Amino acid sequence: MRWKGSTEVRLEELDFAIPRELIAQQPVEPRDSCRLMHLAEGGERRHLVFADLPRLLGRGDTVVFNDSRVLQARVQAQKPSGGAVELLFLRPGADADGTLGTKRPESECWEVLARPSHRLRSGGELLLPGGERLQLLAHLGEGRWLVIAPPGCSLVETMEAYGRLPLPPYIKTYPDEPSAYQTVYASVLGSAAAPTAGLHFTPHLLHSLREAGVKAAYVTLHVGLDTFQPIREAVVEEHRIHRETYSVSSENLNIVREALGSDGRLVAVGTTAARVLETLAQKGVPTAHVEGPITGSTDIFITPGHRFRAVDVLLTNLHLPRSSVLALTMAFAGAERLREAYAEAIAMRYRFFSFGDAMLIEGGGREHP
Repeated sequence: MRWKGSTEVRLEELDFAIPRELIAQQPVEPRDSCRLMHLAEGGERRHLVFADLPRLLGRGDTVVFNDSRVLQARVQAQKPSGGAVELLFLRPGADADGTLGTKRPESECWEVLARPSHRLRSGGELLLPGGERLQLLAHLGEGRWLVIAPPGCSLVETMEAYGRLPLPPYIKTYPDEPSAYQTVYASVLGSAAAPTAGLHFTPHLLHSLREAGVKAAYVTLHVGLDTFQPIREAVVEEHRIHRETYSVSSENLNIVREALGSDGRLVAVGTTAARVLETLAQKGVPTAHVEGPITGSTDIFITPGHRFRAVDVLLTNLHLPRSSVLALTMAFAGAERLREAYAEAIAMRYRFFSFGDAMLIEGGGREHP
């Protein structure tokens, strides 16, 4: 545990024993019928359902969604010798000399995770399901490769045609409907994992929020597979977090800016939306005379002790132990407060992780002037 006065977070502070049977394998139907633990600003914990959200938010509040759509990024390929290799497309990559598209602008370059990987060699090829030949440019370590497609081949189109959604490793059964792992408002292709706090929303619930006077803004942050990677460093702050790309349109940037200047609250739907908002605040974008659209990448790592500058309320799922998303949630809620809430969630048989239940956390956000 932390010594009094220390800012270090020890890895054991992010540890919870989650019973295996509480790891949700399928979403509930309808989506907004899942349970919602409300951590009120005054310290009270209430046990509700997600459809109660409109009565927990007020007129003038602004809910910020991540509209990234999950790629069907798991693709079965073959070696020329006939051996099968499973590819998981992680993110657009750089060319072999560290640039993207300067030598072969007509060719797409991606970072992939290949399994099995130990017999692959730089310069070798893999055959995609449509017959295209994918060249292995460089081994990046831990089964990751930089690959380049033939000229004119769209790897995104290949994924959408032949791939499957890359479900988290703790989900053992592929859902009957792949759309179960997409939010109903997902629109911008690019994620290797879903922004799961948004999976609970339905079109009816979105309409109910609008009717209640709650505003909506959309940001895009493409979630990488590294979001599932556990923290292994004894001191959490020494963990190297993944870098992810984001974008915010002019219209949505103005909605966020107006919310920050009002008496209403800015509600982040999930840790991905929270990371975008805190990145923008860290860069001073909402208060500066900056016109959108805004694009960039972020490796902001939010741990206990972080002072939130944008987010007032966090809507999130119940997370994996020893994960960066749990560290962010603990930073927002407070360590002891979140530990107590998780202990109660386990005792009351809440469902955990991507297809599980949710929490609405108040009282951990920015200080209003």
